Amino acid sequence: MKEQTASSVFNEKSHGVFIVNEGLFWSDNASLSYYSIDSQKVQNNIFQEANSVESLGDVANSMFIHDTIGYVVINNSGKIYALHTETFKYLGKIIGLVSPRYFHLVNETKAYVTDLYGKTIYVVNPLTFSVDGQINVDNNSGQFYQHATEQMVQYNEFVFVNCWSFDNQILVINSNTDDVVDSIQVPIQPKAMVMDKFDHIWVLTDGGYDGNPYGYEQPALIAIDPETREILKDIRFDIETSPADIAINSTKDTLYFINGDVYRYIVSSDSEPELFIESPYSNAYLRGFSAIGVDPNTNEIYLADAIDNTQNGNVYRYKPSGIAIDTFKVGILPTYFAFK
Repeated sequence: MKEQTASSVFNEKSHGVFIVNEGLFWSDNASLSYYSIDSQKVQNNIFQEANSVESLGDVANSMFIHDTIGYVVINNSGKIYALHTETFKYLGKIIGLVSPRYFHLVNETKAYVTDLYGKTIYVVNPLTFSVDGQINVDNNSGQFYQHATEQMVQYNEFVFVNCWSFDNQILVINSNTDDVVDSIQVPIQPKAMVMDKFDHIWVLTDGGYDGNPYGYEQPALIAIDPETREILKDIRFDIETSPADIAINSTKDTLYFINGDVYRYIVSSDSEPELFIESPYSNAYLRGFSAIGVDPNTNEIYLADAIDNTQNGNVYRYKPSGIAIDTFKVGILPTYFAFK
């Protein structure tokens, strides 16, 4: 197991990856780790140490990097921290958010931030860290808290947003007008999305759960044509499984996703996804794996292992062939990778 490195060695201009550690709900112990790929050194709690603060916040969810600025979305604290990706120093924060989830850069002066409970997508200025507007996504449903918005991918001026919690919609936002212009019905609870080299949007759904008031069905991997907004492919999994995360390689022709084990799928294939990396667990929560990322420079695969969701997690690094090459310890519930 890789040992944590003293913070004094870090002023990182080299190739590396940030690991967002969610922490325990209501425990204010979210954290950010950094792994230097060139030196194979890991440092935990980098935001706290670089800025002499006690905590990153309550439930860190994701991170977006643009140039040398990283935007870390802190879900239950309702804020986004901006930090310098080489010094880890605080640059500013975006506040006034209800339950932010993901950050998507539309252009140099406009970004979208999704929200779990706000029934809105925030329009923010990434340079001034201000909230400049909101896109109302409330469907006025009294039975479920819709729409809870999650990840985003963009095709031309249109931003596609999956609605995961008790939902089955992909919303389509016109980024020129900041309006919802369409929605696409998909299988229950679309969890994560990526876009491939053909500009097809691949959506991983978790199918809900037994007793779910919104429904329970076989999870799916589907492909959507963003031009016609039609479903091109619909691959179903065992109903007792629960897909967790998806990533794509640098050439955007190969998907990797977590469904207990890790599977690989060639986007142009007509065959079934192939088992790629087996989980070390037989019956842990999500069989251990909580997040997956693919290094856009090397196509190496990173897997986060939440273990039991209460102790510090592990990250496993693999060659594109699936051969394990490194393991290191991070914070509690690693949930997202951001490469620089």
